[in-house]
Amino acid sequence: MEIANQWQDYEIIDMADGQKLERWGKYQLVRPDPQIIWKEKSFPDKWKHVSTVYHRSSKGGGAWSGQDQVPASWKIHYKDLVFQIKLMGFKHTGLFPEQAVNWDWMMAKIQKEKRPIKVLNLFAYTGGATVACLKAGAEVCHVDSSKGMVTWAKENVIASHLQDRKVRYIVDDVVKFIQREIRRGNTYDAIIMDPPSYGRGTKGEIWKFEENIADLVALCTKVLAKDPLFFLINSYTTGISSAVLGNLLTLHLPAKGKVSYGEIGLPMKKSHLVLPCGIYGRWER
Repeated sequence: MEIANQWQDYEIIDMADGQKLERWGKYQLVRPDPQIIWKEKSFPDKWKHVSTVYHRSSKGGGAWSGQDQVPASWKIHYKDLVFQIKLMGFKHTGLFPEQAVNWDWMMAKIQKEKRPIKVLNLFAYTGGATVACLKAGAEVCHVDSSKGMVTWAKENVIASHLQDRKVRYIVDDVVKFIQREIRRGNTYDAIIMDPPSYGRGTKGEIWKFEENIADLVALCTKVLAKDPLFFLINSYTTGISSAVLGNLLTLHLPAKGKVSYGEIGLPMKKSHLVLPCGIYGRWER
């Protein structure tokens, strides 16, 4: 497991009974997490000092209580990267802190190259990977079907003072965009994707991870440069093993590269506990 243990502005303070107590900058949030199946709290007193709590609804969705104790948005830092945090309707904050392990990996790959690198970031969300790659010196094409998420990504780029770097924002269905890039003859040195388990495109296109991921990886190889640098797949889809991602990359990416896969996780402060947060598959030259 790759563990995101270099954060200063984020930490898991405690976790028990399906919930995690986290610090995001100076605010403490409680959010549900299905991986936390144990009942015992390690630090019961810490739960008394909470800014806001997300409560699930039996009818689906949920809501925050104590939301008035936090601002509409605030900034947190990961090393030299800056991100805008906001409370969203479905328990999220606009950032997945465990992804820091992937940011560090791709930044190191880009910086080591000492040449111009073009990165394609698919299902790019609020742009954590986009910010990281821009900071490392790459040119980025950021693609997401949600206009609101792309706007948020722009805010994160500006917050990190990277707005003058080469970045292109695309609001579109990922598959349709890739098909157009193939026709245009555009290629990329690196591809990042974080596909949802289920989703809809800009015109109602249905996406199901298990049914569509293999075809998407195969399609993306057609926009890879002749000497690609890396290909990263991240997933939070329940029931999918990281070995599946490794197999897909082995089948579709050049044999001369190295394939690795595994879990990503977050450590709990003052504890040996680690929260599993997702899986990754990486191909690198």
